[in-house]
Amino acid sequence: MKLLPTAKFLKIMLFCTAAVSTSIVVPSTLSLMPGLNVAIAHAEQKTKRVPALREKVYSQLARAQKLADEGDVKGGLEALDSIQERASSMNSYEIAMMHNFYGFIYYNENDLPKAIASFEKVVAEEAIPESLRLSTTFSLAQLAMANGEYKKVIAFLDKWDEINTKLITEGYYLLRAQTYYQLKEYSKGLEYINQVIALSDSEGKTPKENWLVLQRAMYYSLNQTDKVVAVLERMVKLYNKPEYWVQLAGMYGETGKEKEQLAVIEAAYQQGFLKTKSDLRQLSQTYLYNGLAYKAAKTMSDAIEKGLVEKSAKNYAFIAEAMIQAKEDEKSISYFAKAADLSEHGKYDQRLAEVYVNTEQYEEAADAARKALDKGGLDFESNAYVALGMAQYNMQNFDASILAFEQAEKHKKSQRLAQQWIKYVKREKVHAETLKTALL
Repeated sequence: MKLLPTAKFLKIMLFCTAAVSTSIVVPSTLSLMPGLNVAIAHAEQKTKRVPALREKVYSQLARAQKLADEGDVKGGLEALDSIQERASSMNSYEIAMMHNFYGFIYYNENDLPKAIASFEKVVAEEAIPESLRLSTTFSLAQLAMANGEYKKVIAFLDKWDEINTKLITEGYYLLRAQTYYQLKEYSKGLEYINQVIALSDSEGKTPKENWLVLQRAMYYSLNQTDKVVAVLERMVKLYNKPEYWVQLAGMYGETGKEKEQLAVIEAAYQQGFLKTKSDLRQLSQTYLYNGLAYKAAKTMSDAIEKGLVEKSAKNYAFIAEAMIQAKEDEKSISYFAKAADLSEHGKYDQRLAEVYVNTEQYEEAADAARKALDKGGLDFESNAYVALGMAQYNMQNFDASILAFEQAEKHKKSQRLAQQWIKYVKREKVHAETLKTALL
């Protein structure tokens, strides 16, 4: 069975990146052709009086079909053109079948506008079998979908509804759902995709993957995040694809289910599903958010070593900050240093200075603070002066320490702290000088 071109839908999530795509199956009007058996079959199924397809017209249509089947499309169209020149002598059913053949040839040539125009002429004829009118109208809806004429799809389906007397199948519901999604009428689209899935469930079948993808996308577009989670949970169970595990973890995070998020993303990691840098970043951030700082740092560090994540200042800084949270200050130093080396601004040099102060490496702290101030681009310049002042004080460079704290005092954020340090350092300076004098 032939398939019309695929219609693609874009994914709207912070995770995701997944597209919604649907394949449109061509119904009997197109898929059973070539073959004038179609005409005969429709004539046999007529529910009202339909003129006969005369032998002369039949043979001319057969000739056009034979040429098209053999690859001579131009010849086939010319044969149909010659038939059309005598259309005044043809009955309504013969005219309809002529346009049906035009439509078939144009469709096979992927000329959808001409195919649609031809099939519209088929259903415009009054004296045709209702089965032909029904199947052609549905084909028109599918062709309009493939051609991106979404409002026409709805119009054709509405006409189909008016003449259909048979049980509605999943193909109808799916086409409605796809079309309303493209029109951004998500609530209407959900009514139909939910019917498709419910029908499948009632028959004990597994819903097709692209149905669930479409359902998930519409729930997300309507900001019904709990429903998105439910659909993703089902997709993980049924299809077990890496992207669905990652997306489910992301949605758990978005809905405040941090423990579930951690469990799912860790399970995905253990199955080898996390291979992209964004996935590994998400895992590291989830670890950090859940208080597993050392695992967060180790995961990111391993990913860098394996070449899965780039050696960037941002990633090195993430590891360093995670190490700080894990109370591994010494281990954070090398990562802050790498981040600083890769940055034009002095923000990571400033953090490095602060860590050096905390680990009592005062000379290194003073050097890093000065470097931070020289490079600039600091969010809180006063912090660099505070770190410098503390380092100088601990090296008993009291005057240099006071100068640094005087610079910090100029900033409102650190003014009070700087003033307290200035008083303290001045007292310590006097005390040191007194002690030195006493020892002389």
